[in-house]
Amino acid sequence: MKLNLEQIPRETTLSKREFIQNYFKPQKPVVIERFIEDWPAHSKWSLDYMKQVAGEKEVPLYDDRPVKHDEGFNQPHAKMKMSEYVDLLKSGPTKYRIFLWNILKEVPELQKDFTYPDFGLKLMKGLPMLFFGGEDSYTFMHYDIDLANIFHFHFEGKKQCILYPQSETKFLYKVPHSLITREDIDFDNPDFEKWPALEHAKGHIANLEHGNVLYIPEGYWHYMKYVTPGFSMSLRSIAKKPKNLSRAVYNIFVMRHFDNLMRKWKGQGWIDWKNEQAVVRTQRLIVQK
Repeated sequence: MKLNLEQIPRETTLSKREFIQNYFKPQKPVVIERFIEDWPAHSKWSLDYMKQVAGEKEVPLYDDRPVKHDEGFNQPHAKMKMSEYVDLLKSGPTKYRIFLWNILKEVPELQKDFTYPDFGLKLMKGLPMLFFGGEDSYTFMHYDIDLANIFHFHFEGKKQCILYPQSETKFLYKVPHSLITREDIDFDNPDFEKWPALEHAKGHIANLEHGNVLYIPEGYWHYMKYVTPGFSMSLRSIAKKPKNLSRAVYNIFVMRHFDNLMRKWKGQGWIDWKNEQAVVRTQRLIVQK
């Protein structure tokens, strides 16, 4: 049995009006296939190009190990030079990923290769973030702390993306006081006997290739898997719905700090309790359903 996923609509290109009316207002995801062909980045950006312009930069790396109580928020698992990392990606499968790498801060000249598109939303121009991954590497199912509208521009290789709206959270085994689901759920090949609630979750799926843009609506859960080595850039616009904006403020200024405090106080017991509660609370909702 597979997850209940429908293909995300694909458009060759979209006008601002079409995007706002058909996707932003109803908060529906979409893949735009040929929106950035006038960017220099479209023809220039590749793993080899990144090695050329940022090879000496030390980059933070993350893998798929479970969260530990003594690790800080977004604390990297390793570091290496970008040139070494690109070589690693090309040598074969690796779990190491680059996560939230600010290109304006690290390699300002890359800003010349793209422009901020006019989707009808005000984009946060100080936060263009790059994400890299090797073959079969993936992110845990999660949603972003600020519940932003995200435009995910993919470069080189192929990437598979699974999305769920917040309405499906009750079926996803969300870990309390965090932004992730249970880390031991395999969204590529889910075990429905172990995770029966997943059968009820209705989501979306898309495969991205070079030059594709994925719009991820406010607060959507997302799981990203690199089918082949590659990288993406995300631009974001703050949540517009008052409920999502207030949740973003809570996540940033309350939830994150409370969780860090409890990790220090309770240690690994706090992490274990949260994982147990993810199952208990989800099963309780399923029984009520």
